[in-house]
Amino acid sequence: MADMAAFRAAVAAWAAGAPGDDAARTIAAGPPIRTTVLLEGPSDVAAVEALATSRGRDLPGDGICVLAMGGAMSVGRFARFLGPNGLGLHLTGLCDERERDFYVRGWAGAGADDRDFFVCRADLEDELIRALGVDRVTELIAAEGDLRALETFLQQPAQRTRPAPQQLRRFLGTKKGRKIHYGRVLAAALTPDRVPAPLAGLFAVL
Repeated sequence: MADMAAFRAAVAAWAAGAPGDDAARTIAAGPPIRTTVLLEGPSDVAAVEALATSRGRDLPGDGICVLAMGGAMSVGRFARFLGPNGLGLHLTGLCDERERDFYVRGWAGAGADDRDFFVCRADLEDELIRALGVDRVTELIAAEGDLRALETFLQQPAQRTRPAPQQLRRFLGTKKGRKIHYGRVLAAALTPDRVPAPLAGLFAVL
């Protein structure tokens, strides 16, 4: 099994400006990493890893590394470094609709197949909320001990006119770490018939 923690650390060092790419290249070569999943942030990583666990998938064991880039505008740089024209890895990933063009250009610059990234309508949280439904998401929030916080949030004047899915999506971003936590919780709660299309597409190519 490839050392995914070491590979992520090497990629993070490269992204931060460390000279050369020898560490990442050596780790990727053996035992081989074959695929990198490029995601915007850690909440997306949490969701993808939780869905993999619920499906009984061992992504590291399959040579698949899930990476957060720290923003979609970095995708071109990461794709060129990691993809077919760089370390030679297969690229896949998720993006938001408003970020599609960044991914199109990034995949083209990396020599990668642009059929292998998948687009969320607003973002992954939006996809998860719509897939599960407002009632189920509210049940999960209650089970995690956050129902009172949600009720307080919904009393804010700015929230009263928003549709319930948008209220829940905004609630998930109101506290540091909450999006990461609920990315994991919501993805783990998906039944096979409720997996959003972008996630289903992603797992179909992994």
